[in-house]
Amino acid sequence: MSGGPVVEGVDLNALNYTTLVPYNETIPTGGNSLTQDLNVHYDAGDIAWMLTSTALVLLMIPGVGFFYSGLARRKSALSLIWLSMMATAVTSFQWFFWGYSLTFSHSAGKFIGDLENVGFRNTLAAPSVGSHKIPDLMFAVYQGMFAAITVALAVGAVAERGRMLPCVIFMLVWATLIYDPIACWTWNPHGWVASMGGLDFAGGTPVHISSGSAALAYSLMLGKRRGHGTHELNFRPHNVTQVIIGTVFLWVGWFGFNAGSALSASMRAVMAAVVTNLAASVGGVTWCLLDYRLERKWSAVGFCSGVVAGLVAITPGSGYVPAWSAVVYGVLAGSACNYGTKIKFLLGIDDALDIFAVHAIGGLVGNLCTGFFAADYIAHLDGFTVIPGGWLNHHWIQLAYQLADSVSGFAYSFGGSCIILFLMNLIPGLRLRASEEAEVLGMDDAEIGEFAYDYVELTRDVLNADALVDDSESKYSGDQDSPMGHGHEKNFSTSSDEIPMKIRQRP
Repeated sequence: MSGGPVVEGVDLNALNYTTLVPYNETIPTGGNSLTQDLNVHYDAGDIAWMLTSTALVLLMIPGVGFFYSGLARRKSALSLIWLSMMATAVTSFQWFFWGYSLTFSHSAGKFIGDLENVGFRNTLAAPSVGSHKIPDLMFAVYQGMFAAITVALAVGAVAERGRMLPCVIFMLVWATLIYDPIACWTWNPHGWVASMGGLDFAGGTPVHISSGSAALAYSLMLGKRRGHGTHELNFRPHNVTQVIIGTVFLWVGWFGFNAGSALSASMRAVMAAVVTNLAASVGGVTWCLLDYRLERKWSAVGFCSGVVAGLVAITPGSGYVPAWSAVVYGVLAGSACNYGTKIKFLLGIDDALDIFAVHAIGGLVGNLCTGFFAADYIAHLDGFTVIPGGWLNHHWIQLAYQLADSVSGFAYSFGGSCIILFLMNLIPGLRLRASEEAEVLGMDDAEIGEFAYDYVELTRDVLNADALVDDSESKYSGDQDSPMGHGHEKNFSTSSDEIPMKIRQRP
């Protein structure tokens, strides 16, 4: 006998497929898998949703690469996709080795964790610090994707003039010294922001403000691209279709990013998905309209930028705010980030891909809006989370908490990134900036030796054949003494439409 409520003769308790066993283990791994079934403490639906969300967040990383690559010039398109994928690999190793432990160890301090879980030691079936609904190992792999995409967002700042090796070293150092502490103080229950009462559901400060401010620092330390501020540097994206494809990957993946942060398959996850899609939609329309008033053109790049701005802004509040507030998030994010693109001109910093404007400013907008719109009844949709709420619940101090979190995250990431990059630039072999001739050739040719498009390679071959140049004599794949080797962008100079004519004109 279950003794449960009965509706039309059906015992509702009998409809439960699984009766969870309360967790009562004391060993760090959560039990002995040889003698115990460690699955009985968790709902299979929660685990399935979190595995799906992990894959969705991973999908966002090539989305970042495509988005950045499409915005850059053709001769450096592949390098930005390469960097986003390398960020996944480097950060995943860092996260496994010590990053997870420094961020989410059960015995962490207010600012940083310890090495109790180094190499995923004792990371298995005990309830995670994030939620008792999922085990440590599930939480670890999910949060590892957050660390990876944060690094991928930040290193887009090297666009068109940064060397690859120093950037890869920066990924490892930055993830350890900057991302891990910020994520610890925000999401670990022992962290000072979490203890204070700051609300950040999915990464307003740890992901977006930290990556946006790091990108600003990297752009500052690298210096401006060759020809910046003159007609020589073309700011037009080389492939808008690629920008749209990247946006699609991000938009889809963000459902795992935000709804997955509920850490369970619950109504709170559903609400997070609803506000995520709505904020993205409104943000895209807002940015597009703002651009239209100036150009009288319906910019696809503007729409995509607005979508990402809306997604960024709703991130910290997605599990705390009601559906209608997502419209406000979208309008404010689309507007603030659009105007934020002008800040780089005021500061004189060449942020080539507007990472600061979209992510740092968008994250700030999202954090502050969460202070206004956070509602206790939304947070409790998962059945156990209790918060005092924001201004909707007359909890006025919440806005100050959100501001303190945002400012501290920006200052720590920007200042720390500048110090890391300054010291790296002093180390032989880790010079941040590529040489001028490498920049003229493009990062794809100079640093990778491969190209995003076959016809770029064909153009190179045709030009070299016309000039009777032997590739083996040159430092890069195109000879520096060729007619295109002095100040001209050889790999960008000929369009795909011109190539067949050139071939027909050859002897």
